[in-house]
Amino acid sequence: MSQIMSTVSIADTPIQANVQFKLQDLIHRQMKEGCSPGVQIALAHKGRLVFEESFGYARIGTGHLADTKAVKADNESLWLLYSNTKVIVATLLWKFHELGMLRFSDRVSDYIPEFSKNGKESITLFQVITHQSGFPDGDVPESIWDDHAKVRQAVSDFNLQWAPGSIVSYHGWSAHWVLAMVIEAITGNDYRQVIREQLLEPLGLANDLFLGLPKNQLSRMTFLYEPDDTAPNGLRLRDESTNIKWQEAGVPGGGAYGTARSMVALYQMMLQGGQLNGIQFVSPRTLSYAIKNYTADRQDEFWGMPMQRGLGPHLRGENIDILGLGTLAKHDTFGHGGVGSSYCWADPQSGFSFAYLSNSRIPDDWHALRMNQVSNLLHSCISI
Repeated sequence: MSQIMSTVSIADTPIQANVQFKLQDLIHRQMKEGCSPGVQIALAHKGRLVFEESFGYARIGTGHLADTKAVKADNESLWLLYSNTKVIVATLLWKFHELGMLRFSDRVSDYIPEFSKNGKESITLFQVITHQSGFPDGDVPESIWDDHAKVRQAVSDFNLQWAPGSIVSYHGWSAHWVLAMVIEAITGNDYRQVIREQLLEPLGLANDLFLGLPKNQLSRMTFLYEPDDTAPNGLRLRDESTNIKWQEAGVPGGGAYGTARSMVALYQMMLQGGQLNGIQFVSPRTLSYAIKNYTADRQDEFWGMPMQRGLGPHLRGENIDILGLGTLAKHDTFGHGGVGSSYCWADPQSGFSFAYLSNSRIPDDWHALRMNQVSNLLHSCISI
């Protein structure tokens, strides 16, 4: 078992001692409703792990030629993080900013000159990471993921759909391909290697977080499913479960695999002034610069609500509703989700971080409902 953080008794934290049992009951009810065959959660407080638990099955063992053996989920299981990956990439960029290797006000074309074509010469790193760059549908086809020279060319060929900075709209895949190519332009190395060596290894997360899943970790990988009314068990295996190219690519906008404990640890670093297990990764001032509401109450055209974007995570803010973080969250709670399957967040006022990972990609309206239930249960049990 990976030991990322020391542990603390739930009795020594400002949360109701029975919250774990309430969560167990809620997650079991949701799973019976068909939301997911497997779930993994973790809760941490002030640099220590409060609890972690896995439910159900990592692989159901039916319905597909590649899925023939049922495997129970355990705390070593690795889950596809989808867009939680964006926070991992962002955290490395915060370090680069602190070291003077980049500024978020810099233009992408300062690092990738050919990116300036098609009217993109003025786009800044800030606009890219806050989903304002104007190319949400920019495509990097799977056929070139393993050739980063072609990836760099593909992002340079992106066409604008609107003027940069004029609209906030979630860039699900395109923005972080650009940021990955900037990392490579700055360092001269594969962005996956850079993230591993300069972020995951120093923080002690390299055995639990992977951007590019090694073959020797495939046995830990949960299979990913989605609802299918025509299937006998109501689930269909998704392509990510058998697509080796996807698993190895480490798509920077959504291709990381990890455990719940690794994600709460990453967020604990942010809550603890940039420190985890005695390692000062970034400064408190860097975190204050990165985790703030830069898009205010501007509507995110993709999500249909303001998302209060920071340089990576989004914040709760003061709106009546918010995705994933829980409507009962304090205004400065921050985090990110993975489409239809997961959410991770941190609450600066209480010191808690939480991760919920599942292996079923369900429609976002269902996912928003289940995450609001789970997150609000936790928030309602925090005593400060």
